[in-house]
Amino acid sequence: MIQTRGSGILLHITSLPSAYGIGDFGPPAYRFVEALAKARQHYWQILPINPTQVEHASSPYYSPSAFGMNTLLISPDQLVRDGFLRRTDLEPVPEFPEGRVTYEAVTWYKGRLFSVAYRRFLHSGPERRYEEFCDRSRWWLDDHALFVALKDHFHGQEWSRWPEEIRARQPEALDDMRRRLADEIGREKFLQYLAGRQWSALHQHCTDRGIQVIGDIPIYVAYDSVDLWQNPGIFKLDDDLRPTVIAGVPPDVFSETGQLWGNPVYNWPLLRERRYDWWVSRIARAGELYDLFRIDHFRAFADYYEIPAGDTTAERGTWVDGPGADFFEALARRFPCSAIVAEDLGANTPAVQGLLDRFGFPGMKILLFAFGEGLPKSAHISHNYVPNLICYTGTHDNNTARGWFEEEASEEDKQRFFAYIGREVAASEVHRDLVRLAMTSVARASIIPMQDVLGLGAEARMNYPSTSEGNWEWRMTPAEFADAPFDWLRGLTELSGRA
Repeated sequence: MIQTRGSGILLHITSLPSAYGIGDFGPPAYRFVEALAKARQHYWQILPINPTQVEHASSPYYSPSAFGMNTLLISPDQLVRDGFLRRTDLEPVPEFPEGRVTYEAVTWYKGRLFSVAYRRFLHSGPERRYEEFCDRSRWWLDDHALFVALKDHFHGQEWSRWPEEIRARQPEALDDMRRRLADEIGREKFLQYLAGRQWSALHQHCTDRGIQVIGDIPIYVAYDSVDLWQNPGIFKLDDDLRPTVIAGVPPDVFSETGQLWGNPVYNWPLLRERRYDWWVSRIARAGELYDLFRIDHFRAFADYYEIPAGDTTAERGTWVDGPGADFFEALARRFPCSAIVAEDLGANTPAVQGLLDRFGFPGMKILLFAFGEGLPKSAHISHNYVPNLICYTGTHDNNTARGWFEEEASEEDKQRFFAYIGREVAASEVHRDLVRLAMTSVARASIIPMQDVLGLGAEARMNYPSTSEGNWEWRMTPAEFADAPFDWLRGLTELSGRA
């Protein structure tokens, strides 16, 4: 349960300004934390920092590893500072666009830098901190690094297409590949060490300035991941280790055929027998990285929608009971101070509400959802809030506040919005009134996307659900950061009792 009234900003690390094509753990991130502290914010919410794949649109919600970190977030400037690179190694820096991430170009450029840094690291001899990291992280790092090396060795092939003895994880075959791919495995361990080291330092900088980091855990994992290859039994797979059912959501007003996500679903009865050991490890890992963490699609713990594998739409799926309270009781025995935030958007069933009430998890409310015909009774309008929740103007899956007003809101929606705030405003001012509604609500936590602090339009949207192109690319430019109205945000924070 969130105890302290506060506020913060939602901004993924990739969206920070940077000279290297993608936001990272470098100096601009530290300046952003300083700006948060100056504006008297309590929270910095980010998206998942797990590895991404260009072939899956670089989505942070479709990762090949639930435990590893995205090495593209490693800062070249920090590598120079720490002696892993020389300043001349960075040249020439490609002319990356300021406002977008071009993932293929970034992957190529940083890959070259990482190879130079790794060779220099090997030449200088292992560091004690590196050896301690490898020993401490062995429980997830060894298989993660082997998986990355095998993917490269087999030219990116899905693990289910690897030779049978490796696909089935026969010990002798794996030992042989560890010997053959020792250099590639070592490189990935080194990069995970760098990512963990830089993130730990940035996280400590947040802590020192009173900023708590809210991370994000996607409830499902990708099929082509170390998690499936390592633990096929905890997922619903057939004898050939292919999914029998996949995840999604049924048809609704937003989609006539539903959403077909394609992720394998969990074998919850087996996980229950194992006292949810894999999930306990996953929560432990999240506890290493964040102060609080949002679990995406929280509803699936109460009941989840599964669709026959091979279907091309989500129309023939069925609802299946999830693990329910038994799962969270098992977590509570291991982690008595829960840091979970429930992403409970969509249909909030009695079973979901029962979990929220029983364990005190804060849910989420989105102001952009509030101005339809049912405004007076909407769960998303601020006069219906309860204290134990997080209020947002919007999330990474929504349009920006200004984009909503200019492109999505009907004339009736706009008139209801004007009536609610008591005046008519121009599109360029809509974001400020929505931020004010969020900040002055009784919700103990109020999180504002950085795009709404800046008042940006639809061009700054982060993600269009159910689409595969143009997502996860938006970046705040140096000029936008320099001109950001942090003084206005501080004043509103103090006025609404969130400082």
